[in-house]
Amino acid sequence: MADARYTFENEDFRNTYRHTASHILAQAVKRLYPEAKLAIGPAIEDGFYYDFDVPAPFTPEALEAVETEMRKIIKEKLPIERFELPREDALELMRGRGEPYKVELIENLPADAVISFYKQGEFTDLCAGPHLDGTARVKANALKLTSATGAYWRGDSNNKVLQRVYGTCFQSKDELDAHLARLEEAKRRDHRKLGRELDLFATFDEGPGFPFFFPKGMILRNELLDFWRSEHRKAGYEEISTPIILSEELWHRSGHWDHYKDNMYFTKIDEGDYAIKPMNCPGGMLAYKRKMWSYRDLPVRTAELGLVHRHELSGALHGLMRVRCFTQDDAHIYMTPEQLPGEISGVLDLIDRIYTVFGFEYKVELSTRPDDFMGEPETWDAAETALESALKTRGASYSINPGDGAFYGPKIDFHLRDSIGRTWQCGTVQLDFQMPERFGLEYTGADGEKHRPVMLHRAIFGSIERFIAILTEHCAGAFPLWLAPVQVVSLPITERALNYAKSVTDALVSRGFRAETDTRNEKIGYKIREAQLQKIPYMLVLGDKEAQAGALSVRSRSAGDLGAMSLDGFTAKIASERGGRE
Repeated sequence: MADARYTFENEDFRNTYRHTASHILAQAVKRLYPEAKLAIGPAIEDGFYYDFDVPAPFTPEALEAVETEMRKIIKEKLPIERFELPREDALELMRGRGEPYKVELIENLPADAVISFYKQGEFTDLCAGPHLDGTARVKANALKLTSATGAYWRGDSNNKVLQRVYGTCFQSKDELDAHLARLEEAKRRDHRKLGRELDLFATFDEGPGFPFFFPKGMILRNELLDFWRSEHRKAGYEEISTPIILSEELWHRSGHWDHYKDNMYFTKIDEGDYAIKPMNCPGGMLAYKRKMWSYRDLPVRTAELGLVHRHELSGALHGLMRVRCFTQDDAHIYMTPEQLPGEISGVLDLIDRIYTVFGFEYKVELSTRPDDFMGEPETWDAAETALESALKTRGASYSINPGDGAFYGPKIDFHLRDSIGRTWQCGTVQLDFQMPERFGLEYTGADGEKHRPVMLHRAIFGSIERFIAILTEHCAGAFPLWLAPVQVVSLPITERALNYAKSVTDALVSRGFRAETDTRNEKIGYKIREAQLQKIPYMLVLGDKEAQAGALSVRSRSAGDLGAMSLDGFTAKIASERGGRE
């Protein structure tokens, strides 16, 4: 049995293995492109990458040549050796090798930093490590370069665009093949592709990062929002709406100016400075402050489907996953300190109930105080303890994500697992002692004195757009009946059956179903295939026999031919399925 320390089950070993592969990639590129300048090359989830300054982008053919050279380096069984140099010697080495990006990295290291290098054959790279002890440790038949794309040096759009080469590697060819199969399946499920094919949504060059929703996409979106509203009403929330544009002063008061202004859009109105909101929270504070509350009124649960705008770099935009405007399903809950445990528990119940409807499993992370935070450490400690206690009380399984809290408070994050095993960060519960203080929020206590409420921020879908993208890929576009833009299509076999098909469609529409008739003069096999490609849950094949008998020949998207049914029998079946949200 393999030593668990040296398998991919051990995250440290997995990262070391893939980091070593990134150096093999860099060595291969330098052999084939001596003029290439080296930037950085870390291990990442599912693989590794390396950034290069090269005269032209890497073509697919170039990547194949680099991959072949990587296998040669592995077969050369080069030992990998670590050594350290004083700062000036390190700078001299990298300047002598013509590596300006490495020189910059060394110059930015702290004065007391250990400056280490790794050498394999003729190749030497500035690196903190660790690495495997030789290139032969990486399996030559279990690595693959997957893509190349542009990336700004150090992620700064003011810097030069480098070429980032992505790759992956495993400890066996079977593991690699399984991973590549998952990637192919992910391509088949890509929400950008399905959004166009199913005529749901898209983005255009005229509005990069600003998505369009078409009629069928709006049906999907509105069904999700109707469900959201229904669940929130049952959970005691009241819906509000706050403006998209608010005074710049508000964002100074909230702290967003100091912590978030680089991601914001600004405008002038009547010579005044305004900002387009990147978050709903400050508007929510003003809504609470509109009147004085009593402890008897608390908790106050307000929910908002608020359109926000955030500046994202063009290279980071990705369909509905990463956009510049999106609708957040925010909620803010204001309460007394004594109500906090119950309110956190209620939010966790609501999140679990909603995710279960979509068939999502999820994992939970507790994200703690970041380096860039507002408030006092003692207050943060109390907030983190409150969230962790709520998770422990529920017996929830969770992990700690140190330093990844919001600048105003710690949070519980929810990562959904989709049908092909990928995880997506979606919902969040954030405990905030800072905003109520900065906005002077108050309520009158039982003692007649003014008190500061405790506040929870909370989102479940996170972003409606991103949730739709995740759901589209999770379902591969085959949405459950209650969400399907078209639930039933009537397919007349002959022109004689057309009127009967239309009457069936009209009857279904009158009973509250989304139904259409395919009136095209095409063969029935073609119509069925088209309906399957459009992921329509039910197809009614209607010919002379069905018209004479007043019956339906029913086909299911997933189960195929279901045989003959009456209209009443069929509508009872799909009404039950829709009501059960299957």
